[in-house]
Amino acid sequence: MHSDSPNDSWAIRFAQFVQRFGTLKLSILFVVFSLVFTLGGSYVIRVSMGSAVQPDDFISAVILTMLSAPWVLYFFSELIKQLENSRTNLKEVVSQLERLREEDVFLNRELQTNIRQLNHEIEQRKLAQEEREALFKDLEREIQDKSEQEAQARRLSTLLRSIIDASPDLIYYRNEEGRFAGCNRIAELMTGKTEQELLGLTPTDVYEEDLARQIVASDHEVLETNASITEELWLRFADGRRRYFEMKRVPFFDKEGNRLGLLSFGRDMTERKQAENAAAKASTDKTRFIATISHELRTPLNGIVGLSRMLRDTELSEEQFSWVSTIYASAITLGNIFNDIIDLDKLDRDKVELSLKTVSLRDFTEELSSIIRLLAGDKQLELKTTIKEPLPRLVEVDGTRLRQILWNILFNAVKFTQKGHVSLSIESTKPENDLAFVTFVIEDTGVGIPEEEIEKIFAMYYQVDHPDHQSATGTGIGLAICKQMVDLMKGNIKVTSVVGKGTRFEIELPVEISKKPMQVAQLQVSDLNILLVEDIELNVMVAKALLEKMGQKVDVAMTGQEAIDKARANQYDLILLDIQLPDMTGFDVASTLHEEDLVMQTPIVALTANVIKKREEYLQNGMDDIIAKPIKKSRVIEVFNELFHAPPAPLEVEGQVERPPEPSKILSNILDMDLLQMLVDTIGDDMVRASVKVFQEKMPEYMEILQLSLSADEKSEVCSQAHKIKGAAGSVGLARVQRIANQIQQGDHPTWWQNVHDWVEELQMAVQHDMKALQEWLNQQRVDD
Repeated sequence: MHSDSPNDSWAIRFAQFVQRFGTLKLSILFVVFSLVFTLGGSYVIRVSMGSAVQPDDFISAVILTMLSAPWVLYFFSELIKQLENSRTNLKEVVSQLERLREEDVFLNRELQTNIRQLNHEIEQRKLAQEEREALFKDLEREIQDKSEQEAQARRLSTLLRSIIDASPDLIYYRNEEGRFAGCNRIAELMTGKTEQELLGLTPTDVYEEDLARQIVASDHEVLETNASITEELWLRFADGRRRYFEMKRVPFFDKEGNRLGLLSFGRDMTERKQAENAAAKASTDKTRFIATISHELRTPLNGIVGLSRMLRDTELSEEQFSWVSTIYASAITLGNIFNDIIDLDKLDRDKVELSLKTVSLRDFTEELSSIIRLLAGDKQLELKTTIKEPLPRLVEVDGTRLRQILWNILFNAVKFTQKGHVSLSIESTKPENDLAFVTFVIEDTGVGIPEEEIEKIFAMYYQVDHPDHQSATGTGIGLAICKQMVDLMKGNIKVTSVVGKGTRFEIELPVEISKKPMQVAQLQVSDLNILLVEDIELNVMVAKALLEKMGQKVDVAMTGQEAIDKARANQYDLILLDIQLPDMTGFDVASTLHEEDLVMQTPIVALTANVIKKREEYLQNGMDDIIAKPIKKSRVIEVFNELFHAPPAPLEVEGQVERPPEPSKILSNILDMDLLQMLVDTIGDDMVRASVKVFQEKMPEYMEILQLSLSADEKSEVCSQAHKIKGAAGSVGLARVQRIANQIQQGDHPTWWQNVHDWVEELQMAVQHDMKALQEWLNQQRVDD
């Protein structure tokens, strides 16, 4: 509030005094004061004027004062009242104005605040407007981007769909309930249904029962484990074709991680499967070829080794003995080359297995040395053999493999040494825990091996290229096989060499000390009544002479049927049975003998020149043991003693596989001439040609389905397709094709699986060849007309 000003403070105080003192009292006091003032004034005036003071002067003054004083007093009282009231009112107005001013200040402040807030809001609204405008621009841009993205997504979706449909892979996906939710073109071709038709169907609605069961089980595994799986399946297309697919199934999820179902991807692996089958067949064919070559080469070799060994035991001149010994050693050398070839095939197929037997290291070394000495003698070389004591008397070792290792190295030593000597020494460490390390050292004074070539000599087919080596050649597989055999025996082989001075091989092998007694080298049985079943005269002569010289009685059968007839008519102590006979296999003979109970107490021993099969395969086919060709006296003694005096011991095995006969090339055997001539005479040449053309167009499809079914091991499908081919071939006079297809359709044949691949291959070649022959015959008929 404002304070009173200094100019009006006394008036205000006087007015306040009058109001407090009272009007009446003040009036009296004023009258008295006025009278005194009047009287005093009159007196002073008179005196100052020099007049005498008269009572009348005082009376008139008193009367005048009494008359004017009340009114003046009243006027001043009212004036004071009014002034006081005005002052009070003014004070109230001032107070109100002050309040109003304060309110105005407050309101002004509020107004300023509101103005600032309003300005702030205006700024905020401007910013918000700008942000909204920017947001609208962003939104427009986002909408535009999304539109472009949607368009791009549609384009990509269309492209992806085109790619998926164009993909050669089988693609489909199913929901959690196992119902189809989408697929690509290959799936449509495979099922014979469009994608719309597939939607909502289950595997049991689409696939064969067995296949559907397998697929449902795989799907269940994926959904149970939430992990992908891969499997290989043969799937049948709607048009009847079968294809081999590698199927991969994976679960798929949305962005929140919720599983939606599973995806399936299938890669057509039919060509790979066929290639694998072709490779397997090629391996089988290679094995069969080796088995056949082994049999064919070992048959004359058997006669050479047997007769030369028998000749050495007769009275001969020194020169004749030398010649026969050379023949004998050369035949054994050839036999060892065969062993290398066989082992090479076995190594390729991981079929090499060690057969441990009790071996006398001393006898083993002397036996090997006696043969190598013959080879060395032909070149005027000296063979030095050293056995360092103490040497374990008997050890457990694969004698055949060890002989092969040492033979290859010794043979090379003789071959690459022109003068000087070849030495073989053997020593052993002291046995510990029935295990000893035997070391064979072979040294020569030959041409030597260049240092840079030493690391390469164990490579397959590698031969040292050196001028001094040109006088000796070889297969290049002997040392490679030696290295692998030593590794198989968990041994070690080292080579040191100096060109022009010689080479040193050191072979260290761990061997177990044998606790078994050495089998008696002398034959413990005689006067056995033996049936020898062999179809080759040379083998019969060698085997019969050897057996009779050993004190046995020998009856000979040249065919399988003759052997069965003789077994029915006579009781034999032992049957020596060749596997490859002209009319049947030795396995067939053994099977018949067992079925008719003709060999209840008679052992059957296989004679074979093939070393591909395992011993267990022979035992499973009714054999009691095996003797390999060429027949060795020591092996005969071993087998006879085991069969009649000792428990059987594990032996290295040999076997054989028959070769399928080749088809005839005679036209009458290829074509059904009577049928063709009848067709030409009846329906005419043009109709026959039309039928042949249809057959020619359909055959690639028939053969493809046949081969795919065979790759899928679908026996019923193979037989069914072969039956179809047989009927089609018969209708156009392809007699040989018809016969081969008839073989293939006979699924109950006991050796169907063993032969069907060959039959199908033979069928394919026959179709190609015989179609040309048929076309030539038809053309010839037209020329004749």
